[in-house]
Amino acid sequence: MSTMAAQPVPNTVDPRTARRITLAGCVGIFAELYDNGIFGFMAGTLAAVFFPGSENAVQLVFLGYAISFFFRPLGGIICGHLGDRIGRQRMLVFVIMLISVATAAIGLLPTYAGIGIAAPVLLILLRVAQGFSVGGEAAGAMSFLAEHAPEGKRGLYTSYAQIASFLSLLTGTLVAAAMTSGLGAERMETWGWRIPFLLAVPLGITGIYIRKRITDTPNFNRLREEGSLARNPLKEAFSSAEHRRAMLLALFIPLMNGSGYYVLFSYMPTFMNTELHFGKVQSLLVTASSLVAICIAIPYMGRLSDRVGRKKVIATAAIAMAVVGIPCYLLIGTGNLALAVLGACIMAVVFAGHTGVIHVLLVELFPTRVRYSAYGLGYNVSSALFGGTAPLLMTWLIATTGNVNMPAFYAVLTALGTLAAVSVVKDRAHLPLRDT
Repeated sequence: MSTMAAQPVPNTVDPRTARRITLAGCVGIFAELYDNGIFGFMAGTLAAVFFPGSENAVQLVFLGYAISFFFRPLGGIICGHLGDRIGRQRMLVFVIMLISVATAAIGLLPTYAGIGIAAPVLLILLRVAQGFSVGGEAAGAMSFLAEHAPEGKRGLYTSYAQIASFLSLLTGTLVAAAMTSGLGAERMETWGWRIPFLLAVPLGITGIYIRKRITDTPNFNRLREEGSLARNPLKEAFSSAEHRRAMLLALFIPLMNGSGYYVLFSYMPTFMNTELHFGKVQSLLVTASSLVAICIAIPYMGRLSDRVGRKKVIATAAIAMAVVGIPCYLLIGTGNLALAVLGACIMAVVFAGHTGVIHVLLVELFPTRVRYSAYGLGYNVSSALFGGTAPLLMTWLIATTGNVNMPAFYAVLTALGTLAAVSVVKDRAHLPLRDT
């Protein structure tokens, strides 16, 4: 079928329905990304439990963290193909079910002391299942929300999902901080580390219940009624020069996620504790402060992008990160808690201009026929190459060079990469989403 036929159809979803769908989607995203993020927050404890006595224990945990990201593209391909063929809603139920089971299973694993090398092997296998699930989540959830959003408010409505994702990280941070403070290192390593993972059970049940009660998007239903669904969405995407270019942009525009989401938030507690000699609770509280800051800033950035365009907001955020990245990390590196909070919060507000807008920009790059597949592949390959490997890369670079400012250099480098990529994007913020 030709991909040049129909003109874009404005979204006619009423605001009340859009708000209900957005709330439901955000609850699911919260559950999914809590399950994914808690692994990074518990890295120090997992190192002691699954790699006892190893000088490279933390690096080994982050190796497992990184390996899972290379299964994200596979999750994006399979879930994306099915999502474009049978619907977004069904796949969103499947991925939250998968990650909830995998996360709860981590909480039930025997330790290295119990079954030896089999314990870390099983840990990494379950982390792979988490990675596959998250690979199917991002493109599906963001496409689902954007395709339901009222015209002129796609940036705002999809930004709520990003708030949910960072609130899930904040919850994981506070859970880890409270348990570490309340139980102490010995009891955390004995049994306390299991509790944050077992919380996946009630969260997953809640997310599955909500996602099973929502309907598919107007865009997808319209294509299905017209008999216009793609038979092989990814093949169709690769056969089009326009879509190939868009997938390349989906690979490089998210570069800032590597230094933002995966270094500033997931890796930061471990970095501050092991490299800057902050206490574990202090490290987690600095991260918690920055998560509060970014949650406040994100909806303003989403709304701003609806007014002035996605390109301007992301480009400005990239320039700002290149300017403040090194000074902010120097503030964190002073060892002073108040200055560390200030530096992390400044970076969080800057990063909000990227993370609050990136997904709606990627949604708008593709038509409904191939959106889930093509967006999912490009974004998940980017996450695998530049995101999931970031904590491992930072740990290795710091150990090799002795320079604790490596995360600052990475922040500047990835910001410049995002700036270069977004500069060639055609901004579609003020146009309806395309179906074909």
